[in-house]
Amino acid sequence: MAKLVRVVGERIVAVEENEAAGTIAEQVARDQAARAATASRLIDQGVTIFRPETCVLDAEVEIAPGTVIEPYVQLLGPTKIGAECLIRSYTVIDSCTLGDKVLIRQSCVLTDSSVAEGAKIGPFAHLRPGSEIGPDAHVGNFVETKKAKLGKGAKANHLTYLGDAEIGEGSNIGAGTITCNYDGVNKHMTRIGKRVFVGSDSTLVAPLTIEDDSYIGAGSCITKTVPSGSLSLSRPHQVIIDGWVEGRRARGKSKS
Repeated sequence: MAKLVRVVGERIVAVEENEAAGTIAEQVARDQAARAATASRLIDQGVTIFRPETCVLDAEVEIAPGTVIEPYVQLLGPTKIGAECLIRSYTVIDSCTLGDKVLIRQSCVLTDSSVAEGAKIGPFAHLRPGSEIGPDAHVGNFVETKKAKLGKGAKANHLTYLGDAEIGEGSNIGAGTITCNYDGVNKHMTRIGKRVFVGSDSTLVAPLTIEDDSYIGAGSCITKTVPSGSLSLSRPHQVIIDGWVEGRRARGKSKS
């Protein structure tokens, strides 16, 4: 049965649809009033909420003073946000914990995850359940994580999927990297050590361990353990055929 909300004191609680009498318009009006009350409570506690009438704020949400919430943000469930954070517009955060001084850029979706102090997320990042983003770590543009743990200062800044993965402190994950965690039946772990550099467009086939201080060459498909301090790469040899373009154009003209 659908659930709606009503005000109990200063809190909003879920109720079954048949408990909330009135027309849909009346129910919506009550919901709007209840959420406005939540916004007012948070503002009184030192939170800046721009255009609170555009935001969706559940009653369980807790936000420390000094945090800024931009318009069109949704904060859902028992979400807890630390002090001096910035949550930018069109972001949806559901049942997450954020430390102090966290930046969530525009249009991110976070669910059942944690983000430690000083981390930066987005824009357009997706943290799926079980993601744990460490202090000062970066999860950037169009990066998706699921049951992924990023250590302090680890970075995955562009176009990456990290599923069932552990990434150590100070490691850098290049654009287009994918952890191949699913074999069609089971999920498998990828463990990346500290200070690892993974070149762009790499596929990491789990189960896999990449040890500390190692490098993965761009465009590689890695299937075996990479020892500490080593370089691993897997790519075909580049072939160059001089004059090929001119010959192709000439053949094309002869056919026409």
